[in-house]
Amino acid sequence: MDTSKIANRVSVVTIIANLLLCLFKLVTGLIARSSAMISDAVHSASDVISAFAVIAGINISAKAEDKGHQYGHEKIEAVFALILSAILFATGAGIGWGGVSKIISGSYSTIEIPGRLALAAAVISVAAKEVMYRYTIVNARKIRSTALEAAAWDHRSDALASVGSFAGILGARLGYPVCDPIASAVICLFILKAAADIFKNAVNQLIDAACDAETEKNMIKAVCGVDGVLSVDDLKTRLFGSKIYVDIEIGADGSQTLYEAHDIAKNVHDTIEHRFPDVKHCMVHVNPVETDVDNG
Repeated sequence: MDTSKIANRVSVVTIIANLLLCLFKLVTGLIARSSAMISDAVHSASDVISAFAVIAGINISAKAEDKGHQYGHEKIEAVFALILSAILFATGAGIGWGGVSKIISGSYSTIEIPGRLALAAAVISVAAKEVMYRYTIVNARKIRSTALEAAAWDHRSDALASVGSFAGILGARLGYPVCDPIASAVICLFILKAAADIFKNAVNQLIDAACDAETEKNMIKAVCGVDGVLSVDDLKTRLFGSKIYVDIEIGADGSQTLYEAHDIAKNVHDTIEHRFPDVKHCMVHVNPVETDVDNG
């Protein structure tokens, strides 16, 4: 599976969609006299920059090992995911602060009543962004890309922001302009939660956090099924971008030849890398185990 090809395709599709959506919301906002919709258009334009960041991060991380980076470049993707989480956090904080400040100052009462066209545009924006989120998140999880997942949540934050725009526009038309800042403050919490989750995941990949306990349990089970393995003495895993490095110590009959012990280790190595596609490399150490010998 060519992960960089999939990620590039998703990013190009979302760039085109965001450009079209940005133009649509900008024109609609000007015609319908909706400042919320114009702000939403600017927000969509910022997503184009995020998409280019995703393309850069994934393509760099897909580069083969070289003399200066003998373990590859996968961690670069986590760095870009951190950048995108910061953008997402800033977006959420900006939306929330804007809503809270309007409530405190009472400035929402001066909002100009927008036209009906702005309501329709908000609905279209929510639907378009939700489709982009689902399209991106499915592919992100398929190729285990933290940067692409961050971009997906950025789309979801836009959908939520558009929900806030719709609520504000509708509330203003019904005579309750305070609905707009209240919706913004609530939406802010969802966006900040998504940013925090992306940040945590990216940091774990950068500090060599272990993979989940269930995966390690399945690895041990798979190794125990290899002929010649008498025990699993130790297992260490670490996340490296979207990949996993494995260090495992096994026990084998100490009376065997070096060739026989090597064959067992190779079978363990091949079993781990075959059954767990996310494993980039598996290092196997063999400990000799004394076995009972019949002396007659």
